[in-house]
Amino acid sequence: MLNGGDTAWILVSTALVMLMTLPGLAVFYGGLAKRKDVLNTIGMSLITYILISILWIIYGYTLCFSGDVAGFIGNFSKFFLKGIYPNTLSGSIPELVFVAYQLTFCAITVALISGSYIERMSIGAWLIFSGLWMTLVYLPIAHWVWGGGFLAKKGVLDFAGGIVVHLTAGIAGLVGAILLGKRKEPILKPHNMTLVVIGTGLLWFGWFGFNGGSALAANGVAGQAVINTNTAAAVAAFSWMIVEWLTTGKPTILGICSGAIGGLATITPAAGFVNIGGAFVIGILAGIIPYFVITVIKEKVGYDDALDVFNIHGVGGILGTILTGVFADPKVNKAAGLLYGNPGQLWTQVYAVIICTIYVAVVTAVIFGIVRIFTKVRVSEEEEYNGLDTSQHGENAYNLE
Repeated sequence: MLNGGDTAWILVSTALVMLMTLPGLAVFYGGLAKRKDVLNTIGMSLITYILISILWIIYGYTLCFSGDVAGFIGNFSKFFLKGIYPNTLSGSIPELVFVAYQLTFCAITVALISGSYIERMSIGAWLIFSGLWMTLVYLPIAHWVWGGGFLAKKGVLDFAGGIVVHLTAGIAGLVGAILLGKRKEPILKPHNMTLVVIGTGLLWFGWFGFNGGSALAANGVAGQAVINTNTAAAVAAFSWMIVEWLTTGKPTILGICSGAIGGLATITPAAGFVNIGGAFVIGILAGIIPYFVITVIKEKVGYDDALDVFNIHGVGGILGTILTGVFADPKVNKAAGLLYGNPGQLWTQVYAVIICTIYVAVVTAVIFGIVRIFTKVRVSEEEEYNGLDTSQHGENAYNLE
């Protein structure tokens, strides 16, 4: 039956998750970019949200959440939202509300990837990539985990997108960054840290709808997810700050913001399954492990993941998904992990991570090959030197004359 409280909460959560992409992620990424590339960086999130909003209504929703073809993908029975009306329910909320809520998840997942590719990918290539990646990567994996596909049947736990959102975006970011090659100036040189802090705050705020809304009801599980989300973010930001302070002598604001985002990404799959103690431990690890991935592994391997999408979201999604199999507390939401007498859940989580990582990596590489057939993927050296704001849009973020 329709529940007004549940409906109101998911409507609010939908708005919160939309806010995460626009302006949250756009401003966060824009502040991290060089001044000559900020408008293009923000524009990648804007264009993504627009494109996904269209494709999701036409075929994205039905392929995720309508029927099941061999455990791999949905069917076309709800193509263009066929048969969905205001009185059609999904659980205790109107299905149209569920459609809108899930749309915002798809949009931010694709937009997240752009942080790995900024300052060197043409806007035309990004547009084609976004549509193909949503279709060939996001839709199948979302169906596998949330739409009744084979991972759902195996009992994989992913409360709000550790696999579906963060792992997929992170792996795609890493693969694409390697295929694109390094920028001519492959350093993280934020042009406006004020925007980064504002973006962090907007993302943190929106994450309450991202994780809390994934309970799909206004209930205690939603409350647990919200308090876990805030705790993990704060603990991760603090632990990143302390580690950076001890290793470099100074706690940077960029590091604190990175730690907070790492904590938010890592708690996402576990938010509605673990107790506050589990969230605390997850937060500690989320602040330490991504820090050393960035400062040690990235530096030694040399890949140019411009805004550390893999290093924070990919690593966080993988870490959080595995730790869900350790800390899931049946008193929170029925599912039990390793510490509560169910070691099999841990292996189920690891299995899902391996399968999805391989699939995302291979298909993302194939998509890059397809994009190259239609347009140049990377801008010229001159365009990169002059900045993508001018070369791709004929505009500047700041008119200083």
